[in-house]
Amino acid sequence: MVRTAAWRRSLLCVLVLSLGFASPPCKARIYTNHWAVRIAGGPEVAERIAEKYGYRNMGQIGDLKDHYHFFHSRTIKRSTLSSRGRHSFISMEPKVEWIQQQVVKRRIKRDYKPSPPLSLIFYNDAKWSSMWYIHCNDDVHNCQSDMNIMGAWKRGYTGKDVVVTILDDGIERNHPDLSQNYDPQASFDVNGNDMDPMPRYDATNENKHGTRCAGEVAAAANNSHCIVGIAYNARIGGVRMLDGDVTDMVEAKSLSLQPQHIDIYSASWGPDDDGKTVDGPASLARQAFENGIRMGRKGRGSIFVWASGNGGRSRDHCSCDGYTNSIYTISISSTAESGRKPWYLEECSSTLTTTYSSGENYDRKIITTDLRHRCTDSHTGTSASAPMAAAIIALALEANPLLTWRDVQHIIVKTSRAGHLSAPDWKTNAAGYNVSHLYGFGLMDAEAMVKEAERWKQVPSQHICVESADRQIRTIRPEHVVRSVYKATGCTDNPNHHVIYLEHVVVRITITHPRRGDLSINLTSPSGTKSQLLANRLFDHSMEGFKNWEFMTTHCWGEKAAGDWVLEIYDSPSQLRSQKVPGKLKEWSLVLYGTSVHPYSSLRNDKPRSTDTLMPADDETEEYNGPCDSECNENGCEGPGPHHCINCLHYFLKFKNNTRMCVSECPSGFFRDDRKRCKKCSSLCETCVGSRSDQCTTCRTGFHLNEGSNTCVANCADGFYLDYDSNICRRCPENCKRCKASNLCTECKPGMSLQGNKCQMTCAAGTYYNGHRRNCEPCHRACATCAGVEACTKCADGYLLEDWRCVSTCSTGYYLSEQTSDNRQVQRCDQSCYECLGPSDRNCSSCVSGYNLEAGACVVSTICKDGEYLSTHGNCHLCDVTCMQCTGPEREDCTSCPEPSLFDDGSCVIRCQTGSYTAGRQCRPCHYTCHQCTDGGPDNCTSCDRDSLGVVRYLFQGQCRDVCPEGFFHSDRQCEPCPAQCVICTAANLCLRCNRGHKLRNGQCVPLECSTGERWGRVYAGLYCHQSCPDRTYSSDDTMVCAPCEDKHCGICDKSQCYWCQDGFFVFDGECVDHCKEGFFVDEESRECEPCNRACRTCGGPQYDDCDSCEDGFFLDHGKCLEGRKMTLCPEKHFRNSMKNAHFSTMLTHHEAAVVLRKSACEV
Repeated sequence: MVRTAAWRRSLLCVLVLSLGFASPPCKARIYTNHWAVRIAGGPEVAERIAEKYGYRNMGQIGDLKDHYHFFHSRTIKRSTLSSRGRHSFISMEPKVEWIQQQVVKRRIKRDYKPSPPLSLIFYNDAKWSSMWYIHCNDDVHNCQSDMNIMGAWKRGYTGKDVVVTILDDGIERNHPDLSQNYDPQASFDVNGNDMDPMPRYDATNENKHGTRCAGEVAAAANNSHCIVGIAYNARIGGVRMLDGDVTDMVEAKSLSLQPQHIDIYSASWGPDDDGKTVDGPASLARQAFENGIRMGRKGRGSIFVWASGNGGRSRDHCSCDGYTNSIYTISISSTAESGRKPWYLEECSSTLTTTYSSGENYDRKIITTDLRHRCTDSHTGTSASAPMAAAIIALALEANPLLTWRDVQHIIVKTSRAGHLSAPDWKTNAAGYNVSHLYGFGLMDAEAMVKEAERWKQVPSQHICVESADRQIRTIRPEHVVRSVYKATGCTDNPNHHVIYLEHVVVRITITHPRRGDLSINLTSPSGTKSQLLANRLFDHSMEGFKNWEFMTTHCWGEKAAGDWVLEIYDSPSQLRSQKVPGKLKEWSLVLYGTSVHPYSSLRNDKPRSTDTLMPADDETEEYNGPCDSECNENGCEGPGPHHCINCLHYFLKFKNNTRMCVSECPSGFFRDDRKRCKKCSSLCETCVGSRSDQCTTCRTGFHLNEGSNTCVANCADGFYLDYDSNICRRCPENCKRCKASNLCTECKPGMSLQGNKCQMTCAAGTYYNGHRRNCEPCHRACATCAGVEACTKCADGYLLEDWRCVSTCSTGYYLSEQTSDNRQVQRCDQSCYECLGPSDRNCSSCVSGYNLEAGACVVSTICKDGEYLSTHGNCHLCDVTCMQCTGPEREDCTSCPEPSLFDDGSCVIRCQTGSYTAGRQCRPCHYTCHQCTDGGPDNCTSCDRDSLGVVRYLFQGQCRDVCPEGFFHSDRQCEPCPAQCVICTAANLCLRCNRGHKLRNGQCVPLECSTGERWGRVYAGLYCHQSCPDRTYSSDDTMVCAPCEDKHCGICDKSQCYWCQDGFFVFDGECVDHCKEGFFVDEESRECEPCNRACRTCGGPQYDDCDSCEDGFFLDHGKCLEGRKMTLCPEKHFRNSMKNAHFSTMLTHHEAAVVLRKSACEV
C-alpha cells in the first residue's frame, strides 16, 4: 500500500507538470534508514520486535504513545528506493499496527535572499573588468556574442575535480594565480627529466607560453590578483617539453603522462606554420594518442585539445598538420572580438569549434597570467583559443564526469553556434548543422554545453568502416580537375563496422606531383556537403606529393555514410613552377567513423502526454504514460526513475529487496557481466573484471595490484617493487630477488651477483660473464679470476699481475711490490730506471743506453749533455724539445722533464691524462675503479665512470662504488644523498620510502600530520593518514584513529559489527561465519546470511517456493511449505511421504537431503 501510494504521488507529479500547472519541481524521494512504528503492548513488546528484525529501538517518538523510532544500521542511509529485506517482515507482526520508512523533506528558511542577476557577478581580481571574452560591459553585441561562461558558472560549474595539463614550455607553478590550483601529479619536466615544470627564465621571457595558457584555464578567482580562469576551480598541471629538442619520444611522454589522472591535455603547438610543411605525429606519439583514447580516464578516453595553427599569413592549411587533422584531437579555431577572421587563421575541414582570441591591432587580446608573477593583456593567436576551449570542456566534465571523448565532441557539435562569426562559406549540412572551414561548427557555448552534459546519454559505440581503396592511377593535368567517384556502402556486410551516421571522415591518399603547393582537393559527401581538404599553398615547393596522407573532415557530421563520394583534385600551376610534368593520383580510400544507430534517437517508447488524462481512482491501476529515464531501453518503463525501467539500456544494479536500478556505468567495486548486470568485485578490489580475487584491476586503499596475478596485496612480495604512480607491484628485472625500481636491483637470485644496479650470473673461478652470449666463459689460462678474456683480476699460481695481465716474470721496467707480494702484483719502475728493485729513482738495477748506474741511480753519461742522447754509433744527438733527458729522438723517448712538465710514460706533458694522478712530477695511474683521483688506492677517487673492467661506478666518499648505499641515489656518476627523512630514493624529488613519522606525498617525505577530516591508522606495517579508513579497519571518532576490526575475517566493519567478510565467510548478525545456520541461506551477492521464508526450516533462497524443509505443521510441496489444511491432494496412484520433513543427518549430507526435500512430497 505504501509503495502504491508513492507511485500514485509520482504519477500525480508528472500529470501536473504535463498539464502545465505551476508547481514546485518534482524530485526523487530520498529514503533514510529510520522508521516510525506504532506498536501496541508497551516498550517491552517494541524492544522485542525491534531485536527480532534487526532494528535498534531509539525510544518513543516525543509524547506519541505507542509510536517508536526504529533505526536499521544495515540499510543504506540515503536511497532513492524504499528498503526491502528481512526487516520488512516486521509489518506482518500482529502487534505492529503501522510502520513508515522516513524520507528526507526539503525545508527552506523563510528569510528573503534574492539571487543577484547574472550581470552583477563580480570578482576582485585586478583584470576582471577587462576580461571581455567572459563577460560584456558594453553594448557592442548586446552581450549575445560571448561564450556564456558566466551562465555555466551560475549553474554551479567551475571545473572542480577536473584535471587539465598544458603541454608547452613549462608553467610558473608558484604564480599567485596558479599555485592554488597547481597539481604536481599532472606535471612533469620532459626536457629536464624531473617533476618540476618551472620554465627556464631568460632576459626575453621566451618560455612564457605555457604559463599564459595555464592562466586562461585555471587562474584562481577572488584572490585580488590578475585574472579569473574560465575553470577557476579546476586543477592545472604543466608539461615542460618545448624548451629543448622535441622528438617523437618527447611528444609521446608528454601525451601519455598520467592518463588516469589527467582529463584534458591542451596543446598550442604543432609543425611549422610556414605554408610548406606537411608533418604529423610519428609512431610513438600516434600510439600515445590511441592509448589515451582507448584507456585514458578509466576507458572513457583522454581529451586532447589542439590549436589549429597560425599560418594564415603564409597561406598555410591546417589539413597538412597531422595533429589538428586527427580524429582524436579537438581542433580549435579563433575569432576576433568582432567576429571577423583573424589575420593568422588557417582554414581546414578538420576544425571542430572556435573560441575568442586576438585579431587586428585595434582588437582586444586575451588577458592572462605571465612570467615572474605578472599579468599580460597581449596573449594572441590560436595558442590562446585552445586552452580557452579546454577550460570550457572542463566545465562540461564537471557537469558529467562520465562523458567519453566522443561524447565531448558530439556536445561541442550540437552546442556551438555561428552567432556573429563572419565567414563566406557558412553552410548547413544534411544533418542540419551550420559549419565553416574557418570556424568549424561555430563559437563554443559553455552554458549550453553544461546543460547538454547534465542530461547526456552516452553515444553508441564507434564503428570504423575502411572502404576498399581505389587504386586506379589517374593523371593530374595542369588547369584540369581529376574527379573520382566511390560508391560507399558503410560496410553494411559487417555489423561490427557498419556505419550509418557519420562523425569523422578520413580520406587516405597517395599523390605524386612536381609542386605540391599547386594542388587543391575537395570531397563531396553523398548528401552533397563539400569539404575542402586542401587549398593551394603558395610557399610549398615540395616535389614529394602525399604518401598515404590522411585528410579529415568533420563537415559531414550526422549525415548518412552510404552513397557516392566524389573526390576532386585541382592542379593550378603557379608562376614559380618550373616543371611541367603532370602529377598522378596513385590511390585513395575512405575511412568512415560513426555509428550504426542514430546517436541521439530516443530508444524509448515515449508516449505523448494528454491534457485530457484523468487522475486514476485509488483502487485502479493505470499504465504510466510519462517519459522514461535515459537509462531505460526501448522496452519502456513503469515510472520516471532509473529503477522503473523494464529493461536497461546499459547496465543494472540489483538490490537485496529484489529491485534494480539502471546505470550508465557500474560503480566502483562492481564489474559488468555478460548479462549487463553489475556484480560485486572481490572485497579488496576497487575495480575488477570478475568476482574472483585474481580479477582485480585496481585495489582499495592500503593494497596494491600485483602484476601478473591481478590480486590485491598489502605488500609487494620478493621479486616485485611498488610502482607508486600506478599503485602496482611490478616484477623486478630478470635475475633480481629484490629491487626498488625497474632499473634498481638491491639483491640477486642465487647464482647471480650485483654488478652496479643489475644482477648478472655469478661465474666460477677461472671464468667470466659474457654479456653478449649470456653465459660464463673461461679466462686466460694465466688468470685465476678475470673480468674478461684478457682482463685478469687475480693470477694463477706462478704468475704475476702486471697492468691486468698475468705474466710469469716481471717485464722490463717493472718490479714485484713488497706490499702486495701476497697478491703477487707487479708495479712500474721509476722512469729513470731500465730495471729496478723498487719504486724510487734510487732503486735502479740497470739503466738505458747513455746512462750509468751510480749508487742505485741512473745518471747521464759524461759523453752527452742534458738534452742529448747517445746513439748506437756513440754520437750525441739532441732529444725532442719537450724532454730534459731522453733515450732517443722521439717525444715518447723522454726519461726526465723540465719544469713545469710532468713525466707520463716516456712523454713530458703539461698535465696528467684522465685516470692518472701527479706524484713527484710524475703521472701515476689511478686505482682501476677511479676515473680521476688524487693518489693511488681505491679511496682517493675524485670522479667515476665505467672502470677498466667495464663496470659502471659511482663516487661515494672517495670511492668509486658499483652501487650506491641505502639513503643515496646515483646521478651523473655520483652517489647523492636522498632528501631529509627519505630512506630510499631514486632521484632528489622521488622518494620511495620515508622514516617513521613521515609519509610519501608526490614523491616527497612530509611530516605525518593528519589534516582536517583525516585520521591516523597503523595499516599492515606503517603509519598513515586517511580521509576514510581502509578495509579491515573502522573509524573511531573519539580518537580519530583507524582501529582494526575485531573479527579477523572481516573486511568492512564499524565498532559494533561487520558488514563484509573475506572470501569463504558470510555476514550473520554482524559477525563472519563460515556457514549459515538453519533458517538462513547465503545471498551470493551480498555475502550475507539472509532469513528463509518464515514457513521454511531450511531453504536455498528467499522466495516462498525455495524451501528445502518445513517447520512443524507444514508440508513440502514443490519447494513450498503448505499448512496441513492447504495441502494439495496427491494424484491418483501417488501417496504422501510424511518423511519428507524428517532430518536425514544420519543418512545423507545436508546437500543430499536438500536435493531430496526439494522434490515433490507425493510419490508413486
